Amino acid sequence: MPRALAAVARTLRALLALAVLAGFTAGVPWLLIVAAGWPLDWIGWPKADTVPTLTDLYAAITSPWSDNMVFALLATIGWVLWAQFLRDTIIEIIETSAAARASRRGQPRPPASGRGPIRWVAAVLVGAIVGAVLFDAARAVTSTSTAGAAAADAAARRPAVAVVPAHPAALSTVEHGPRPALTIGVSATSATLPLATHRASPAVPSWAQDAPGGTHRVVAGDNLWDLAAKHLGDPHRWREIYKLNRGHEQANGYALTDPDEIHVGWILALPAREAAPPATPPHTQDPPPGNPDTTAPEATETAPAVPPPAPPASATPTPSAPEPSPSPPTTEPSTPADSADAATPAPDTDPSDDQPTDEAGITLPAQGWISLGLAAAIAAVAALLRLQRRRRARLTFPTPVSTAPQGSPMPPSLATVDILGSRHLGPSSDHRPASPTVAAPIGVDSDGTEVSLFHLPGPGVALRGDGAVPAARAILASILTSGAAESAAARPVVVTTVDLLARLLPEDAPAVGLDPDGTAYDGERLIVLADTAAAITHAEEEMIGRRRLLDTFDAETITDLNARTDHAETQPPYVLLIDSNPRRAARLHAVATHRAALNLHPVILGPHDGIPTIEISAEGTATGDEPHPVARLSTLGADGLAAVLAMLTDAIARPEAGTDVDDPPVETSSAAVTVETNEAAPLQADDAAALVRLRVLGPVTVATDAGPIATGMRSGSYTALAVLAAHPAGRTLDQLAADLHPNADPAAAVKRVRTDITSARRVLRATTGHEEPMFIVYDLATGRYQLDPQTVTVDLWQMLTAIDQATTTDDEAAMLTALVRATELYGGDFAEGHDHPWATDYATSYRHQILTAYARIAEILEPDHPDQAVAALEHAAELDPVNEELYQRIMRIHGRRQRPDAVRRTLRRLEERLADLGDAEPSQATRRVAERQLRPVVPAGGGRP
Repeated sequence: MPRALAAVARTLRALLALAVLAGFTAGVPWLLIVAAGWPLDWIGWPKADTVPTLTDLYAAITSPWSDNMVFALLATIGWVLWAQFLRDTIIEIIETSAAARASRRGQPRPPASGRGPIRWVAAVLVGAIVGAVLFDAARAVTSTSTAGAAAADAAARRPAVAVVPAHPAALSTVEHGPRPALTIGVSATSATLPLATHRASPAVPSWAQDAPGGTHRVVAGDNLWDLAAKHLGDPHRWREIYKLNRGHEQANGYALTDPDEIHVGWILALPAREAAPPATPPHTQDPPPGNPDTTAPEATETAPAVPPPAPPASATPTPSAPEPSPSPPTTEPSTPADSADAATPAPDTDPSDDQPTDEAGITLPAQGWISLGLAAAIAAVAALLRLQRRRRARLTFPTPVSTAPQGSPMPPSLATVDILGSRHLGPSSDHRPASPTVAAPIGVDSDGTEVSLFHLPGPGVALRGDGAVPAARAILASILTSGAAESAAARPVVVTTVDLLARLLPEDAPAVGLDPDGTAYDGERLIVLADTAAAITHAEEEMIGRRRLLDTFDAETITDLNARTDHAETQPPYVLLIDSNPRRAARLHAVATHRAALNLHPVILGPHDGIPTIEISAEGTATGDEPHPVARLSTLGADGLAAVLAMLTDAIARPEAGTDVDDPPVETSSAAVTVETNEAAPLQADDAAALVRLRVLGPVTVATDAGPIATGMRSGSYTALAVLAAHPAGRTLDQLAADLHPNADPAAAVKRVRTDITSARRVLRATTGHEEPMFIVYDLATGRYQLDPQTVTVDLWQMLTAIDQATTTDDEAAMLTALVRATELYGGDFAEGHDHPWATDYATSYRHQILTAYARIAEILEPDHPDQAVAALEHAAELDPVNEELYQRIMRIHGRRQRPDAVRRTLRRLEERLADLGDAEPSQATRRVAERQLRPVVPAGGGRP
């Protein structure tokens, strides 16, 4: 009955709207014609078939107005409004129909904006008619399966929730569409961040250990739609994940029964990334004990983000007979742990589970402990610095070929921060650095969830105890690193004193801000004043200024004001970091009272009446009888804070002199950048014959003469092969474990690496049909594993071989041929798609070498084929959209060809790309190059150009 009444109401509304719409569209013109006739008589146009002259128009306008002329003018206005209404009605019909179609596909369109009063009337009428028609038609025509699929897809996008453990109970399976997601016993902050999801990592349940595509541990923010897109390459395959895990009881006592409800901490089994025929099983002869190659493979890891997928356990090749030892010797060390591995396979988990023992944060090697949120903020600054280096890199040919990575911007003491923090950053692009998910993270609560300084209750926070100063260092680092890769409006400002900053930094470090020379585009973000009185005065002036802004624009809070677009200046978060001063307590309390409304955040070292005080131990743990929103605060040593401030200073966007493409290259001091020793790559021609072809430029793939290996290979095997490709001289087990699992238990990491190597050998032997080759050989003299260049070709080695051939020839034709072949071999960034921070600096090194090849190709082609030269440079700019020299070279060619518009377009494109680097701008050298190309060329004879 309610549904029938609703249908009748919709029909009545539609009929009424249709009548009103008909009256407007047909009745208004009829009324105007009957009442006023031809409406343009008032301007001297008496009939439609008689076109007036200018004299008639002038006479009509200058003559005295009669009542008929005024009536005709009003009729003309009526015709204009009617035409506007008719236009808006047509637009609304199109918009409403398009929105209905998009909604049926599960892709709702954003609401239309900027409607005027006439269009609002049209929107109401059309909405009532079209809405009723499409609603009833959709119910009659759309199949139940289609509607259910759209609803289920929407449900699959709902994020995971955190729940308290439940007692095991009978669980019923729901086969129909999803119901609203339930949050059972969720705390206020438990589902806000993925940083607390690694607590209490249980073993993979037995029903999931043989999952075809490995397993995934659910973190906050996960949903089945995104998991299918990440691990299976197609978000619409979320139903396969749901069916594979439906009804299986999880560690917290619940089970997956609806696609819209998954819990943080669940272990989800994953299907294979793509269907593939099972590999032909090799010999099944039982291997002798102690052979390192017979270590039983662990449970399949999470499928990599690139093909080929991880196979079902049944398709994994079984141990083969003992391998003959070719020359050179390949006998590998065996440890007692190997036999244990064979008896009890250790299940693999997602790579992000390789965390230290304290999984809510990182213990630094020198001094301090920082939460994963702060680690992510510092890693974002390092990512920004890497992009800045790519922006300034020179493309000088010839360049020595190298397999070594680019030097990391992180000091060695913070290397772990870079590795782990990168895993907790938000999404990024090739030219836009990622951002952390929490602003100003200062520690974790009792559940391990990140706590932001800006979300603390009360008028501020006061710190005391042995850990107060280290915690203040971490808070300062957290505030300044927040929003480093965002626009200036998102970057907080800190005001502190000279004495306090000197206590936080090493003894020999100057107590100055991030922009002591005053050249930054956005001004100083670390304001250092003489004393506490001056700092409080500064805060009072800021308080008064912000309060006036709120009164002027009639806003309640600074947050509300920043969300508006009718004022020019956005007010960033303001943090006052000072020592406690009883003499000025009243003034400070007056500022703190306005914390929430004005986005002012006092942080006091020492107790202060009226402001919550946290007693902090040397390890950062909050002690005392009173409950605190922060269970443990991040702490930093003086050297750690100095390193972070130095990185921030380098990352600030400011005017740069830059280097002109025509300037000679400047030698870089070896002490300026620390890189690994270069290892000579084996010389491999691109047509070299081998049993196995390994591609690491782009997605890591392995192929034989029969085609790509699509099954049987573990994801860990792919990453191990990529590391060995970047290290032609080989890596020891300990080095491989440090590369791939830097924060796992060393013994467990070594076991996983051995398993990955063993699995790779078996799959390669089974696929090629050759039992003798090792493919990955072991050098007893050095203790290193390395790829056998006689049986494995590597696209990276072939690319470097081609570049080396180009650098050693004086024949431009041969040079061009070799460089073109190198660019053809470059299929993308090194180990693309594998979430391993160690690969980032390798990818940057190889990308720079191929950019240099493109630059030289353009130099060779420009005299006879300038358009081909521009095309080569444009393709290079797609590989690295922020390198300024590429744009200089493109503008120079366009300028020589007298194409000023192309020069301007190129410069604008560079400006857009650099704006993502913390609002950076092209260097002065780049602008000079553009200006030179835009100058008119004067012919040699002195005539006009």
